[in-house]
Amino acid sequence: DSKLFAKVADHVLALDDLDGFRPQAISNLLWAFSKCEESHHRPKLFERVADHVVAITNLIEFNEQDLSNIVWAFASAKVTHPELFERIANHITALDHLGRFSPQSISNILIAFAKAGERNPEVFKKVADHIVGLDDLSGFKPQHLSNLVWAFATANI
Repeated sequence: DSKLFAKVADHVLALDDLDGFRPQAISNLLWAFSKCEESHHRPKLFERVADHVVAITNLIEFNEQDLSNIVWAFASAKVTHPELFERIANHITALDHLGRFSPQSISNILIAFAKAGERNPEVFKKVADHIVGLDDLSGFKPQHLSNLVWAFATANI
């Protein structure tokens, strides 16, 4: 319902801060708005939420699904925010390992970076090193694998 999305967007944009939004709420909000037809709400809302995420000192509370949903939402909605992608890439590359990341989260993150034109060699290298270091790829569905190589090819990495 377009009136509902407009009401929610107006409310979020009117808040003094977004500190009350937990990581899952942020990712779900962005995902929902990326799926809706009300694209005129997206730029301001997405910018506000992205600025909030970028300002967070440590993204440790964001799990792999939150990170995946956030970058996927931006790429799908065709809303750009290079600082957000850089912040998330820096967080991912600083992690000791990607063992908690599901094959779907990994492939969705790289697809989002590629679709958004956010060429970040470090995050692609981190994922490549992780995958190459796995004993086998049996946890990856064919779609995950094809998405991964598509993202690498599209990002020209």
